[in-house]
Amino acid sequence: MTTTGTPQPSPVRHIIVMGVAGTGKTTMAEELVRILGWPYAEADDFHPKANIEKMASGHPLTDEDRWPWLRSLRDWMTRQAHEGHSTIVTCSALKRAYRDVLREADGEVLFAELDLDEADLAERMTNREHFMPLSLLKSQLDTLEPLEADEHGLRMVNKGEVDELAHRLLEGLGVSAG
Repeated sequence: MTTTGTPQPSPVRHIIVMGVAGTGKTTMAEELVRILGWPYAEADDFHPKANIEKMASGHPLTDEDRWPWLRSLRDWMTRQAHEGHSTIVTCSALKRAYRDVLREADGEVLFAELDLDEADLAERMTNREHFMPLSLLKSQLDTLEPLEADEHGLRMVNKGEVDELAHRLLEGLGVSAG
């Protein structure tokens, strides 16, 4: 008689779609949700009202503004992991220190950094409804610390068909769509 041990549960993973405003984080995340069916969180929804008002008035957030916001997002990811759910999250995650907070979540944290040139970013930001004004784009670009070689993730230019890009992203992160 042969026994086959208990099947191991799939690892819980969190894909954080990151980048400056206008890179298409929400569009990419929604496509990943369509493909994977994982719970989704938009980091903007975790900002306290004071942060949103500050950005809407054209003032960039400070690190002190960001720490509670990032911790609340990390805690949501951990709660999902404890329920056995992998997640998809959109978050600018501009600095490595911010990503370090998100990496504290239970489960494997993967980053998908979306990139576009400044002219494309400005055009996208001008043609959408969002509380962040175009005037803050420069501050975001100045703050951005791209993913480093030792961070588990991948950087890609977000130009093309979103379904094709999402499948390439999943393949690059080693996440199975099936």
